[in-house]
Amino acid sequence: MRIEFRLAIAAAGASLLAAGVPLCASAQTTWNLNTFGPPRAITKGTDAMAEFYKKESGGSFDIKIAYGAALGPEKEVPEAIKAGGYEGGLMCVGYYPNKFPLLSVMELPFLTPAKTADHAKVYEAVMKNPLIVKEMAERWNIKYFGPVFLPPFEFMGNKRIASVADMKGVKMRISGLNAKALQVFGAVPTMVTAPEGYQALQRGTIDSFGFPYSYAFGSYKLYEVSKFSTEGMAMSGFLCFQGVSVTAWNKLPDNLKAKLPQAQALAADALLKAFKEADDKWIPIFKQRLEVVQFPAAERAKLAAGASDIWEGWVKEQEAEGRPGRQMLDFVKAEVAKLH
Repeated sequence: MRIEFRLAIAAAGASLLAAGVPLCASAQTTWNLNTFGPPRAITKGTDAMAEFYKKESGGSFDIKIAYGAALGPEKEVPEAIKAGGYEGGLMCVGYYPNKFPLLSVMELPFLTPAKTADHAKVYEAVMKNPLIVKEMAERWNIKYFGPVFLPPFEFMGNKRIASVADMKGVKMRISGLNAKALQVFGAVPTMVTAPEGYQALQRGTIDSFGFPYSYAFGSYKLYEVSKFSTEGMAMSGFLCFQGVSVTAWNKLPDNLKAKLPQAQALAADALLKAFKEADDKWIPIFKQRLEVVQFPAAERAKLAAGASDIWEGWVKEQEAEGRPGRQMLDFVKAEVAKLH
């Protein structure tokens, strides 16, 4: 009888596992994810993943999203995850110089496609590249969890930018690698975080703020303290992602781990839908309140002309530190080429 009972229990457990129900359903697992800024388009993906996992786990796996960087400063997320302060968080490579060196390849100017859906495909391949997986795990005990790919960057602020000549002396907020493309034409790159943008424009410490168009400008209300916006510059910008502690990930039941690709696909769809909805909402408002300046394709070509030199400079810097920069750049180029 005891043997039969044990066999029955084992069979029941196998059936539950096959059905996607964690064997330890009674054990509650809670992750805290630190996210700067308010709920907005780029948080829709993480929201979708949290809902998905709660449903798939029968409520035993709960991902709590702390908005407004409630768990700690956005510039200290990698350190906090590594120290075990919380399980995961939203990170943007541009906030952490030299902390994710190989991953910064995705911040090289004019490297990835301008179309958001195409950029998302390259993004996903890069985030799962073994070199990136190793860098994140060894440096920070972090694993890529959910997509936070961004639309192309435009600029909004109090300086009219209709050509590369208009950039001379303009304090422009953009990440370090993209900044090099603007510096050639006299721009003065200055880095502040997204939540600091409103006051920076209001006080004049920034003349023009680079952000994913259009949702970020609307979410942070930068149009309230601006006179001009560009359309057509379509620069690459930050590389952002949701990362979680490898330690926390390893504690999840195998059946929930196996569902990660499905969760990530749901998140990607949610992001693309949210960006479209944001454009439908915000672009008409911008055109009512601001002068939306069309940045000519010929002027954009001038910006992009020096991009390959910046790419090669990045490779040299990485290789000088013993990192496989050439391999990483060639990988991204190959992923981009697949789209043509």
